Amino acid sequence: MLKPMPPAVMDALGAQFTLHQVGSAPDLATLQAGLGPRIRGIAAAAQSPIDGPLMDALPKLEIVASLGVGYDTIDAQGARARGIVVTHTPDVLTDEVADIALGLLLATVRDLPAAERHLRAGLWPKGSYPLTATLRGRTIGILGLGRIGRAIARRLEGFGVGIAYHNRTRVPDVAYAYHPSLIELARAVDTLMIAAPGGPGTAGIVDAAVLAALGPEGILVNIARGSLIDEPALIAALRNRTILGAGLDVFANEPHVPEALLALDRVVLLPHVGSASVHTRAAMGGLVVDNLISWFAGKGPLTPVPETPWSGGP
Repeated sequence: MLKPMPPAVMDALGAQFTLHQVGSAPDLATLQAGLGPRIRGIAAAAQSPIDGPLMDALPKLEIVASLGVGYDTIDAQGARARGIVVTHTPDVLTDEVADIALGLLLATVRDLPAAERHLRAGLWPKGSYPLTATLRGRTIGILGLGRIGRAIARRLEGFGVGIAYHNRTRVPDVAYAYHPSLIELARAVDTLMIAAPGGPGTAGIVDAAVLAALGPEGILVNIARGSLIDEPALIAALRNRTILGAGLDVFANEPHVPEALLALDRVVLLPHVGSASVHTRAAMGGLVVDNLISWFAGKGPLTPVPETPWSGGP
């Protein structure tokens, strides 16, 4: 284990396996000379970096069980080339993250954190809080119509807004408007919600052109990965009022948030809490444990990532 995980997860792993906590940045030479030849599995906390040199230092490594649905900090292709299975924790966090996405959307459009600060500062007796933007009449575009994107869309249906999406491929069983490129989606909507995976293929795809296409009433919400947004371009767009506002749960260099974003008054910022409820983190941790138990019992992984070499069933 490279980073501490929830106590219940650590207790469950300790009851089933010999568990070694080696620190988030182990010295690879020392690791290889000591524990390396004995390690068969990694329990990876969210966004733990698992790269080729680390895998090479663990010659008997069979499985990396990651806490979280995203696994862009794991070299999944490198693991595949080495015959190492990678698992993640999809589905169990879908609803929680979709709920936060809608909360961020409402908080951003209706300026809820600033309105609360207005009240707490004793300003209400001096005057009502200024009128805000609205969801009425908006068309919302979703970048990435996977599990979480679809859960967001289902929730949005209840708000009576227009819904469109961009995905690598058209999703056959939905009626939402499909746009073959992100820039076309941005031109067609005034609100963009990001639910696509991170990684090199999506780094910085929400750039200055996409933000300009959203327009001056544009709202951007990101509950996926900070790497998808060109942060300097977003800061410039907010300063210049190219878009109206942004709600962000994720950032490019977490946990460090640019001072320029902190200084802006038309953004709602959360410390990556999309799945951070007691209920959901317990379910995610349980799935990490269950993947490792299943693998070492000879039953295969329960929730392998698409790149994993495993081709059988549990």
